[in-house]
Amino acid sequence: MSGVTSVASTIDANRRAGTGSLVGYLPVGFPDLATSIDAAVALVENGVDALELGVPYSDPVMDGLAIQKATQAALAAGFRVRDVFAAVEAIRSRVEAPVLVMTYWNPVLQYGPDRFADALVDAGGAGLITPDITPDSAAPWIAISERTGLDRVFLAAPSSTDDRLAETVAASRGFVYAVSTMGITGARQDVDAAARSLVARLRAVHAHDVCVGIGISTGDQVAEVLQYADGAIVGSALVTALAEHGVAGVARTAAALAQGRTR
Repeated sequence: MSGVTSVASTIDANRRAGTGSLVGYLPVGFPDLATSIDAAVALVENGVDALELGVPYSDPVMDGLAIQKATQAALAAGFRVRDVFAAVEAIRSRVEAPVLVMTYWNPVLQYGPDRFADALVDAGGAGLITPDITPDSAAPWIAISERTGLDRVFLAAPSSTDDRLAETVAASRGFVYAVSTMGITGARQDVDAAARSLVARLRAVHAHDVCVGIGISTGDQVAEVLQYADGAIVGSALVTALAEHGVAGVARTAAALAQGRTR
């Protein structure tokens, strides 16, 4: 493994090359730890630029059915938080892509925020996506991320005020995660037009790198999002492919999604 690749540098390199970035989500430990590692590597080998590894959690309030079922299966199979660091290290030994960890805050609190951050750095992780804490409640995490250099990705929703969006942009590092539709995650036929408006509002408060997630499931939708955003984040479609067709299926789905990067 070489030095940690930053998400911002990956997005910037793709921007200079004339393409957008594709971020792929999978939960650690589904269907088992080794297969989840192989699946994440397969994403990168088939065109995904950055990885978002989910920490299975007993109360996934933001996740759609496909991800809930996968994370519950991982927990039932014996997932432990330390498995996240083993997964990040194993993935980073095989591919160069940056690896972010998406986690609700409670598992980090229970593990110990400083201990969690140090373990993530040691494993070669790039940072955290924290869906259930806002910048104004994240002072301890912001301080830890300053100490460790980890990225901190906060979520922005269409319901956010302009002041809250500005606060989110100022606090985020790596990119801002624009939630394209209100409610839970899950593949949808049409990516909500609210995403385009939200990205424009984020640009107005000086967001440099914005990735859109929730509801993207096809290469055409990736291409649509990349007309106005820097990255497209796909989760449920990849988790479903893994559940139904294994690593080979998730590889095929990633390759189809990645075609949207260059349209």
